[in-house]
Amino acid sequence: MEIVVRGWRTQITEERVNEGQVAEVALRKVVVAAVIENPFVGSYVEDLSPAVEWSSSFGSRIGAMAAAALGEPVQAYGKGGIVGTNGAQEHVVAFITTPFGNALRVAVGGGKAWISSASIVGAAGTPLTLPLAHKDALYVRANYDAVTLFPGDAPRPDEVVVAVAVANRGRLNDRLGGLLAEDVQGDNGLT
Repeated sequence: MEIVVRGWRTQITEERVNEGQVAEVALRKVVVAAVIENPFVGSYVEDLSPAVEWSSSFGSRIGAMAAAALGEPVQAYGKGGIVGTNGAQEHVVAFITTPFGNALRVAVGGGKAWISSASIVGAAGTPLTLPLAHKDALYVRANYDAVTLFPGDAPRPDEVVVAVAVANRGRLNDRLGGLLAEDVQGDNGLT
């Protein structure tokens, strides 16, 4: 099955001042998204494995693009997607399962923690809020965050948008305690 990427979206946000406090290190968030022709549109398809298999090499590519756009070490990550209105949510989920996630981890410099995700059905221009969490330890509260993708003219009814988000640090002015990023052991994905 041929899978065609129609185009790409890259969003970069940077925040340094929050609540009147100036951070020494700005919070950078990057979203890279691909607009893909949905190969499963038209009728019910039982076997979605072609997307799952394809997603491994794709996860490497999109992860490397996100890490390069961030321009510094990745501390947090997330993934997700939007399927156009002629598709089913399961179609976009097929593109972001374990093979995709494993490749994404490698591409961003490793990661022990589960990658939080979100998937929805939507029309062109539907925003997608991607959750973020620390890439090596889910218990780092400062990295519980999100970033919203605004995909422009995508997805068209017969497309899917697959997106990854990365960040260089936790929220500005985090002050709710818990495990600190600098104390992460990174051996079990939790602490």
